[in-house]
Amino acid sequence: MANLNLVKIGKRYPTATVVDNLDLEVADGEMVALLGPSGCGKTTTLRMVAGFVAPTAGQILIGGKDVTTTPAYKRDTGMVFQSYALFPHISVFANVAFGLEMRGIARAEREVRVKKALDLVQLGHLGDRMPKQLSGGQQQRVALARALVVNPSVFLLDEPLSNLDAKLRNQVRLEIRALQQRLGLTTLLVTHDQEEALTMADRLVVMAGGHVQQVGTPEQLYEHPTNSFVAGFVGRCNLLEGAMAADGEFQTSRGNRISCVPGEADQHKKIVAVRPERMRISATDNGVGMSTGSLEGTVSSISYLGAQTEYVVAVGGDDFIVTHGTPSSSDPLHGIVSGSKVFLQWDRASARLLSE
Repeated sequence: MANLNLVKIGKRYPTATVVDNLDLEVADGEMVALLGPSGCGKTTTLRMVAGFVAPTAGQILIGGKDVTTTPAYKRDTGMVFQSYALFPHISVFANVAFGLEMRGIARAEREVRVKKALDLVQLGHLGDRMPKQLSGGQQQRVALARALVVNPSVFLLDEPLSNLDAKLRNQVRLEIRALQQRLGLTTLLVTHDQEEALTMADRLVVMAGGHVQQVGTPEQLYEHPTNSFVAGFVGRCNLLEGAMAADGEFQTSRGNRISCVPGEADQHKKIVAVRPERMRISATDNGVGMSTGSLEGTVSSISYLGAQTEYVVAVGGDDFIVTHGTPSSSDPLHGIVSGSKVFLQWDRASARLLSE
């Protein structure tokens, strides 16, 4: 495998800039996820790496070699498309062998490599089947085998799980990650699914409007987002607008006071963020310690999520989302219903001040 370097790459059209001045390095054997909403530039970035879209600025290097103008078929990349892109009129075996045949690999070697690739994805016994005879998960594995069989230096995944149902998506997600780690594949993954990115990638690149908002490990982006966009996109978050009050507390635009631990650089920040699982909900006011904030509100909705229950609590004009382990029948929270008066507490250190 080889490392991948994107040096100030950009893609501009007459009416829009899709990707602007993007720098990124993917280390040898690392999986990096490009994460963001539709239209943020992540798929265009992936297709520039693959060679399907020509950048209008910057350089693309694979293993230190500049491939910016190299045709796609000479780039030594393997790509798995969102739609799988399998040929419906030829067998699974022939689909996987196609890339090798286009590269002029001898038939005997093709057969060995195709068999090995199908075995890797646990489909060695289905080589004679036609794509239409396979389930969605099996078709996805064929697409993976077809990308892997060429022994790519860089492995590219474009929304690889979006066409699978939820249960199968979780299973295939684990399989792809295990395969990537076992083979040491340098991998660039595109997804809009935050859970997919958090569980699969070594690092995340959050994009918006063609620009990188933040790069870091899943933990870094979740615990230390640099702005409100990242905080709201990576995991769920209570984001409230307002300003710092004279006493060091954050006052929301609706007048609620949020206890936090501001620094000197936070005085001009206009958003406070608190993760739902960092807030505690109780039926009675348990008192407030020096390091704790507290608010009184009314439950406006309750959602049962199995292991967890989600409460939406109205405090003045602000709504807070709070997640809590689903209470047992003996838990005081068990009696809380919509309309109940409740109290919210949180550690001051859990409330983060962010820029917009």
